[in-house]
Amino acid sequence: MTGTTDRRSGAPRRSPHPLRLRLSALTCAVLPLCAAACAGPASSVGNADRSAAVASPTEELPVLPSFWPTAAAPSTPAPAAGSSAASRPLTGRTVLLDPGHNLGNGKHGTELNRQVDIGNSRKECDTTGTSTDAGYSEAEYSLDVSRRARTVLEERGAKVLFTQDGDRPWGPCIDERARIGNEGKVDAAVSVHGDGAPAAGQGFHVIMPAKVKAGKADTEAIVAPSRRLGLLLREQFKAATGEPYADYIGEQGLDTRSDLGGLNLSKVPKVFIECGNMRNSGDAKRMTDPQWRQQAAQGIADALTAYLTTSAN
Repeated sequence: MTGTTDRRSGAPRRSPHPLRLRLSALTCAVLPLCAAACAGPASSVGNADRSAAVASPTEELPVLPSFWPTAAAPSTPAPAAGSSAASRPLTGRTVLLDPGHNLGNGKHGTELNRQVDIGNSRKECDTTGTSTDAGYSEAEYSLDVSRRARTVLEERGAKVLFTQDGDRPWGPCIDERARIGNEGKVDAAVSVHGDGAPAAGQGFHVIMPAKVKAGKADTEAIVAPSRRLGLLLREQFKAATGEPYADYIGEQGLDTRSDLGGLNLSKVPKVFIECGNMRNSGDAKRMTDPQWRQQAAQGIADALTAYLTTSAN
């Protein structure tokens, strides 16, 4: 929570011409390959269809790179193992994963209550976050999913920074979370959370930065790329997890906010994801399932990969 996510039998026929039979078999084996080569990559149509399904009528998601897997092209052969561009597409890129809150925050109320400057206002350093009714905490969830996403991203060649990896007694504060990404000169950042909305609400949503220019906050340069990242995250997370868009957020799983220090103070494209409502019994059941958390991590990693491998980047 940000403080106010798993598809003819019959007898054999004797040929009087064995050589002709062998040539015919060879032709049958070669022709489909030729046809496939002439047809071109099957994924382009699938990508266009999938993008159109989630983008608003006035904006389109970027076309994903040719190596990107889609449900529309299950028979497309995998890239050759020796192709570095395909097997490690994020080589040379750096991303930040920001696991929300901290398991130790509850023991550091004084530190957490300290007010920090977020440009257009002052807010608490951090909060304890939320939990399921059974006591599974948002901090535990966000750290586990972030670690799983890191494994996927590193396998793809990325350098992954964390704001905290269970190695700090509390925090960090929201301004430091933004600063870690800025100073690390990351290409993109995602802050991972679980929401604590009323129990009747379910689903996930993505939070993107509003345009804020006040004090130390200036998000003008990151609003557009952050929105592109947010759209991709919404698409890939839903595809990976099957989680619906939050039914308590108005804009089809998207929210734009100007009151979050982690966004206001960021100089790099950054979004938050509320992976589900931990107070809702259905979402809580999914979020406590390790298999579902792996799917959530996959969706986050896929979104960052798509964002960093499209032409705009």
